[in-house]
Amino acid sequence: MTSGDQDSFAVEHPDDTVASFEEEGNHFANQVRNWLHQTPAAVPLIVLVISTIVFGLVLGAKFFSPFALTLILQQVAIVGIVALAQSLVILTAGIDLSVGAIMVFSSVIMGQFTFRYGLPVEVSVFCGLFAGTLMGAINGILVAIVRLPPFIVTLGTWQIFLAANFLYSENETIRGSDIADQAPLLQFFGEKFKIGGAVFTYGVVLMLLLAVVLAYMLRFTAWGRHVYAVGDDPDAAELSGVRTKRVLISVYALSGLICAVAGWVLIGRIGSVSPTSGQLANIEAITAVVIGGISLFGGRGSILGSLCGALIVGVFSLGLRMVGTDPQWTYLLIGLLIILAVGIDQWIRKVAV
Repeated sequence: MTSGDQDSFAVEHPDDTVASFEEEGNHFANQVRNWLHQTPAAVPLIVLVISTIVFGLVLGAKFFSPFALTLILQQVAIVGIVALAQSLVILTAGIDLSVGAIMVFSSVIMGQFTFRYGLPVEVSVFCGLFAGTLMGAINGILVAIVRLPPFIVTLGTWQIFLAANFLYSENETIRGSDIADQAPLLQFFGEKFKIGGAVFTYGVVLMLLLAVVLAYMLRFTAWGRHVYAVGDDPDAAELSGVRTKRVLISVYALSGLICAVAGWVLIGRIGSVSPTSGQLANIEAITAVVIGGISLFGGRGSILGSLCGALIVGVFSLGLRMVGTDPQWTYLLIGLLIILAVGIDQWIRKVAV
């Protein structure tokens, strides 16, 4: 090709080099997006590691001490368990605003059945767990059978369960000293044990065990695959033979059971049975789930991501408190993380299947 031909080619195809560069850039972005789509826990895990390292560099050994790191686990145990329950619901493209009310009402039932009616504490705990499951099942029936929007249903039941909690308990708090003397089993998950310099509670152990069991169920069982299928496209799932109504009811019922377990852990955490405790648990759980990378549109996300989301909130809360900043900075940064997480989710959802 002569120089004249080269000049002519350059004039006729001035954007070929730029187009090739853009295609390569788009190809790399698509690869990243595909990878994030396949590993939804990657982003929250990366954020958790980076935030831990940053606070560790700022605060030094004080933050990286076994006591400080396990203190984070203790502080997020209740929110983490409720976030696991919320994760199941959001994976089906729903939402449960009543998780906090179910948790508190279940704990009140455990306490009142023991001290008001004199039932054995084991029976009272079972009744509390059953009540939580029943409340979750009611949400599921209203969503799956009556076909009401999950947001509206759980907004209503949140108010109903909360009012029932206050009316039934008569705003009575059962003191920790009475529980310790007569029903120590109610405080079991608040008991601590040491491994070296680390201090754990049985509530933390329960949270981690629940996360492992739920992660296994979602990944390796037919029920777990059906949960993702219902969240991704309920109509297509039903056409393929998935009993979507049964799946939805089971998800909400299991969520209620997990919230009741969180109520038992709550008693151990605060030491008493209080109808006014855990008022922000629903918002905190949704925050952990969203930061954890579970899509609010359903069908994408992981239990590990939700657990990381709860731990991220714990790391920021403890880290900023140790730095000595105003507590409002925690809310500000968590709010920014929520918006960023939703933005990343929207970008990932554009991946070509």
